[in-house]
Amino acid sequence: MRGSPRKPASTSGFASDVSQTVLALFVECVSVLVRIILFFSFCKVREHKMLDFFTIFSKGGIVLWCFQGAGVTGSFTGPVNALIRSVILQERSGKNSFTHDALSLKYKLDNEFELIFVVGFQKILTLTYVDKFLDDVQLHFRDRYKNELEQKGALKLLNNNFDFEDDFNMLLKEAEESSKAQSRVRGMRTFEESDKSQKTVKSMIETKGGDKGKDSGGKKNKNTKKGAPAAEPTKVETIKTSSPKATVNGNQGLTAEEIQKNREEFFRKKQKTGIAEKQTKSPKPKKPKEKAMRVWDMGGSSSKNLDYSERNGDNASNGTDQYQEGQKDVDRQLSPMIGDLPSVDYESSEEEEEEEETVIVSQKSTPSSGKGLGGMFGMLKGLVGSKSLSREDMEPVLEKMRDHLIAKNVAAEISAQLCESVAKKLEGKVMGTFTTVTSTVKQALQDSLVQILQPKRRVDILRDVMEAQNQRRPFVITFCGVNGVGKSTNLAKISFWLIENGFTVLIAACDTFRAGAVEQLRTHQRRLNSLHPPEQHGGRPVVQLYEKGYGKDAAGIAMEAIAYARNQAFDVVLVDTAGRMQDNAPLMTALAKLIAVNMPDLVLFVGEALVGNEAVDQLVKFNQALADHSMSDKPRLIDGIVLTKFDTIDDKVGAAISMTYITGQPIVFVGTGQTYNDLRSLNARAVVSALMKA
Repeated sequence: MRGSPRKPASTSGFASDVSQTVLALFVECVSVLVRIILFFSFCKVREHKMLDFFTIFSKGGIVLWCFQGAGVTGSFTGPVNALIRSVILQERSGKNSFTHDALSLKYKLDNEFELIFVVGFQKILTLTYVDKFLDDVQLHFRDRYKNELEQKGALKLLNNNFDFEDDFNMLLKEAEESSKAQSRVRGMRTFEESDKSQKTVKSMIETKGGDKGKDSGGKKNKNTKKGAPAAEPTKVETIKTSSPKATVNGNQGLTAEEIQKNREEFFRKKQKTGIAEKQTKSPKPKKPKEKAMRVWDMGGSSSKNLDYSERNGDNASNGTDQYQEGQKDVDRQLSPMIGDLPSVDYESSEEEEEEEETVIVSQKSTPSSGKGLGGMFGMLKGLVGSKSLSREDMEPVLEKMRDHLIAKNVAAEISAQLCESVAKKLEGKVMGTFTTVTSTVKQALQDSLVQILQPKRRVDILRDVMEAQNQRRPFVITFCGVNGVGKSTNLAKISFWLIENGFTVLIAACDTFRAGAVEQLRTHQRRLNSLHPPEQHGGRPVVQLYEKGYGKDAAGIAMEAIAYARNQAFDVVLVDTAGRMQDNAPLMTALAKLIAVNMPDLVLFVGEALVGNEAVDQLVKFNQALADHSMSDKPRLIDGIVLTKFDTIDDKVGAAISMTYITGQPIVFVGTGQTYNDLRSLNARAVVSALMKA
């Protein structure tokens, strides 16, 4: 029927759906809780199985004993080899921990027996007993190893299996139990055990106008100095009701008579200080004498020799001299730079070291008055003579070395880690006869510094450019760094070096922020083309500039420049970027975008040799920004370093150590001046020699 009312919809189906959904959620939550409980109970039961592996091997690479946890299927050779390559061989053992993928590794060196102890576990776990456990295992194993070595000999010991399983399990169990005992939750203290129960009502009362420095039973004033002696508690006199009216303006609790006495005393002190000021008033300074003319040793007695005013102007000879000087400058810049770059000059300081050692020995050998053979025994006192070095023996020398490195511009944190690495390397090592602790520590530090500066991989740009030529694509180098370090200038030096080796270069002007950046590169382009005219290269300019002006997207300009270089058959593309501080997040994001989009063959960080602690902050944040803003799982980080202004620092070359230690990447180029020829490669021994020079 038309007029009949419609029946209400049944809600039973909807209610059943809701109840099923709620029930499913409840079951899911219960299952998650059960999994969590099972996981923690599983971890509690198998606490001794949290270690993935433990291995003991010699520095020669012979594995003496190893343990692998239950359920661990993968081999531990990969993480251990990464530890050896990245830390032990690179002299970076200042910290005793190392992270490899999902594993956290801790290690300990035994220099007396040339042993290395390594333990590995998942880095999401916090195992507080690992350090103590490592020490215990080292002490027990080295004793067993020494006894076996004396009884069986080296060959028999290596042929037989070293039985250390029972001792290892016992030490692990003891370490876990001590860790549990320390981590037990302490019960809630009673009121009598708390500090609050010691307070009295009297100590919590503040007196008006009283001294807030320290009341009897009260607290010290925050403004009082820690080193100052505590003031005696002042006696507060009670105010009688029959006394005159107390004044209000900051003199509460004082009568009119006391205020009058205070005023008289104040005026009396003021008069005394005024008289003292008059007596101690300094006399008027005398009028300074006029500056006397300097007389040069080789300049003669007449000042006419220094007057060049008559020789300026349109003098023909002067113009000729200036032209000849300009020609000499051009000729000097045109000196050949074919092949590998010359290295930084090496200045040996062996003579100075010998003199320094002689001075130390002579000081020790000076006989003291009243002692017959005191001089000889004093000289021999500093000699170690086949005893093992302890940290107490090395601590004074390491402290001096740390201060010396900081004075040479090495970052303070890096200096501490280097000295700690040397201490771990030498601790327990048996020294030979007639060897001083100072010379031993100094030689170990010098070897460590040379090892750090020598790159893990050699960057051979000429070879890589030839390989890119065979693939018919340009070799792309991106320069980045903070403001004012010399990116554009050193880019022009590298362009000149590449042109000298027969390659064509395209410079991409991606610094679209700084005024004059494009004009600076255009000037370098004209200068380089004048040094290598196109007529000598088949009518084609060897250097070209690709620019789109200012305010454009740098990543887009770099992409267009690389495509243009591919079409025009350029060999190398040098991408100049804007200088940016490491704390500027938008500019760091733009740099990461440029590198992620264009994927250059080489990313060079340009840093000046004048920086100290700032070098650490710059490189860490540049690498962190490139990693954070990259779109791939393996982001492109800094591949090498260009160290500029190396000619301005004399022997304070610590920035080279700081930069190489932080990144682990080599210093590819060293800028030593302002001409195109002032480009060098790094000589590790020259830098270390300058660094260790007193």
